[in-house]
Amino acid sequence: MSGGLLFLALVAFIVIVAILKTAVIVPQKTAFIVERLGKYRCTLDAGFHILIPFLDRIAYRHTLKEQAIDVPPQQCITKDNIAVDVDGILYMQVMDPAKASYGISNYLFATTQLAQTTMRSEMGKLDLDRSFEERTSINAAIVAAVDKASDPWGIKVTRYEIKNITPPQSIRDAMERQMRAEREKRAMIAESEGERQSKINRAEGERQSKIALAEGKAKEITLVAEAQAAGINAVANAINAPGGKESVNMQLAQQYIAQFGNLAKANNSMIIPSNLADVAGIIKTCSKVIQETK
Repeated sequence: MSGGLLFLALVAFIVIVAILKTAVIVPQKTAFIVERLGKYRCTLDAGFHILIPFLDRIAYRHTLKEQAIDVPPQQCITKDNIAVDVDGILYMQVMDPAKASYGISNYLFATTQLAQTTMRSEMGKLDLDRSFEERTSINAAIVAAVDKASDPWGIKVTRYEIKNITPPQSIRDAMERQMRAEREKRAMIAESEGERQSKINRAEGERQSKIALAEGKAKEITLVAEAQAAGINAVANAINAPGGKESVNMQLAQQYIAQFGNLAKANNSMIIPSNLADVAGIIKTCSKVIQETK
């Protein structure tokens, strides 16, 4: 009985191992490479699969998702002989799992090395200042070169992004001084432009003020002249009215007598004209002047 139980246990163990070796579940976006007796047999996609135990085995497992590979910093020499450290990120995807398994031993290492060598080549074509501006073109050149070289490996390179371009400390100090000088220059230009605009505004304000003052004075003179003309016109109309001349003669006589009296008050000595009593003659003379003016 003990020997029979031992045999059954052995058979059960073999069956369990066979089931474990035979039943394979492949996750989504994953591919398994199956070899039979050491030779490539097939590629298993996502799902449930049955293998022949002790003959088939899973040799490689590949993810079909897009992968981001960190490219370590490397030293590159620019066209103007400046050593800079450049690092980046390479995005790639396995398109043919069989080629990725048998086309190269380690496609991750190979694509990383190829990206680094291409980066050194592209940086050597540019000056340091241009390398900061030409990141897009450098990225595109690296993607084109690595994608072409990795095609036999079943790899598709989707994009490459430069993370940092780090020049030596001395170059960074010089760039910092240059940027500081440029900022100070822009600040001085902005300040001088502000002063210039302020002077222009003040001059314009003074000019407008003078123009307004001149216009006000001109208007005042015009109004005074119009008022005087209106007054003179009114006096002339009054003179031409019936009884106007007699009224003017009376006014002249009164003003003559009043002014002469004031003159006598203001001076201790004065020269009296010989015809002082001839008030009528004086009035007649004034009336004649008015008549001639008219």
